[in-house]
Order: sequence, then structure tokens, then C-alpha cells
Amino acid sequence: MKSICALRRSNSFRPAAQGLPVTERHGINMQKRLKKLGKSIRKNVGLYVMLAIPITWYILFKYIPMYGLQIAFRRFNPTLGITKSPWVGFTYFKQFFGSYYFSDILWNTVSLSLFTMLVGFPMPIILALIINEIKNLKFKKVIQNITYMPNFLSVVVIVSMLTLFSNRDYGLFNKITGLFGCAPVDFMSKPGYFQPLYVFSNVWQYMGFNAIIYIAALSGVDQELYEAASIDGATRMQKIIHISLPCIMSTIIVLFIMRIGNLMSVGFEKVYLMQNSVTISASEIISTFIYKNGIQKGQFSYSTAVGMFNSVINFILLVSANFVSKKTTKTGLW
Repeated sequence: MKSICALRRSNSFRPAAQGLPVTERHGINMQKRLKKLGKSIRKNVGLYVMLAIPITWYILFKYIPMYGLQIAFRRFNPTLGITKSPWVGFTYFKQFFGSYYFSDILWNTVSLSLFTMLVGFPMPIILALIINEIKNLKFKKVIQNITYMPNFLSVVVIVSMLTLFSNRDYGLFNKITGLFGCAPVDFMSKPGYFQPLYVFSNVWQYMGFNAIIYIAALSGVDQELYEAASIDGATRMQKIIHISLPCIMSTIIVLFIMRIGNLMSVGFEKVYLMQNSVTISASEIISTFIYKNGIQKGQFSYSTAVGMFNSVINFILLVSANFVSKKTTKTGLW
């Protein structure tokens, strides 16, 4: 009886609350939400402080600097400042698109990034699948450490190693090709060898580090699936194809979408260090072009316009890849 009376009392108040004006009802709901939010903040103050640190970092170093992007549309003069510099619209964009080097720079950037993605993206997946099949834990850890260690090498060290190995007289590459009767080649001075040297050294350096995510995903696969497959007589390759790969496919898709979003963002440091006057036709990309014009020549507005073009293309590729993935596989970043 008490519960029925309580239910009647609550129902008797409901029409009165619903009979209030819309603005007052919204005000009451807003007050309730603010009270809940206040209680949640007081209860989890440590978590909110931890959350505030990365948000503050992004605001200070990512979003506030976007204010300076307007110099891409102005003839920036440091003595006048950003807002007082004369407005020129899309002049610098037209200058870049109409330049004789636009097609070469764009092709070098896209081809190098595609080459890196086609070779470098599947290799960590293959390595993770191989490591996952190793049953000896000690040997497994040794392999992981060996493949992970090159990640700690500086880009300067990597390029120095490439320079030594590619030397015409005493380089390791020429020693190996000499065993097959090939003539010595100065690999670092040949434009045709620039992209292979960049890509394969990049894969060697980062393959172990990039495989960690896939190894972590494979560790979460239910072991009963493998046991059931073994009972049915499945081979290791069949287990990899029908169990391991499908279980980490969502991880692969998400990382692939993120890689597509960075298609136009090729690493600046390594390309710049590997460049020379002979290979400039094959090695000049958007990031090195921005550095030379923006930092070395002081063309701040022009280099900002080129950088904005690069960022817009990356954003379009990211959104497009995510849209296609959501439509086809129901998996995406958002």
C-alpha cells in the first residue's frame, strides 16, 4: 500500500511539473544537470585534472597557433604584425599551383608516401603474426627486443649508416652486389635509388615499434579458438588466416585510416638529410620545400599557404577513408 501511495503521489506531481512553461522546465533540467556535473567533478577530481592537462596542451600548442594561419592569405610583414599585414587572398596558393615545380614536388611526396605505406604498413602486421606464433617465451622476447631496438636510433645515425653502406669504394651494399659481378654504384648519388633507400631503411627502423599494437591486439584473442581449430586439424597458416587476422582486423582498419590521413605528411628530417644536389629532382617533397622557403628564405606567407594545402589534402583523405570504411566494414574513427 505504501508503494502504491508513493506512486500516486509522484504521479500527482508530474502533471504540475509538465504544466510549467517550457523555459522553466528547461531551467529546472539544466539545474539538475549542473548539480550532477558538480557531484561528478567533486567525486572524480583527480581524473578531471588528468584530463585537463592534455586539453590545455592542445589548446595552447595546437589550436591557439591556428590564429597565425591567416598569414597564408596576407603578405606578412613582421614589423606590421599578422592583422595589419596586407590581405592578398589566394595569391600564394595560385603561385604554388602555377609554379613549374608543383607537379614534381606533389609527385615526389605522393609516390614516396605510397611506396612507404605499401611496403611499411603490412610488414608490422606480418612480424606481429610471426611473433605470435612463437611458443618459446624467452625466444619471443629476444625477437621483440631485436626488432624494437632500431626505433631508438636517431635519424642522423640512420642516414649516416646509409651513407657508409652506400659508399662506392667500401660500402656494404657494393660488397654484396660485387659478389654477383655487379659494378660499384654510388647509391646516394643516384635519384632512382633514393626512394628504395628511404623506404626500406624506414621499414627496418620502425617495423618492430609499429608491431607492438598488433601484438597487443593478438594477445587479447581467445585461446579457445586456437584450441578448437587444432582439434579440427587446422594448420598454423589456417589459424592465422581464419582466426588471428579477423580478430585484429578492426585494429588494422583504424591504423590504416590514420595512415591514409597522413599520406601527404612524409618525414622531413630524414629526407632533408638524405638530399643532395644530384638527387634533388627525386627527393624534394612538400615538407622540405616548406622548410627551405619558410625558414631559409623567410617566405613565411608562401610556405604557410603550401603547408595549409598539405593539411587540407590530409584532412580530406582522412574523412574520405573513414567514410568508406564505415560504409564497407562498419569500422571507423568516429
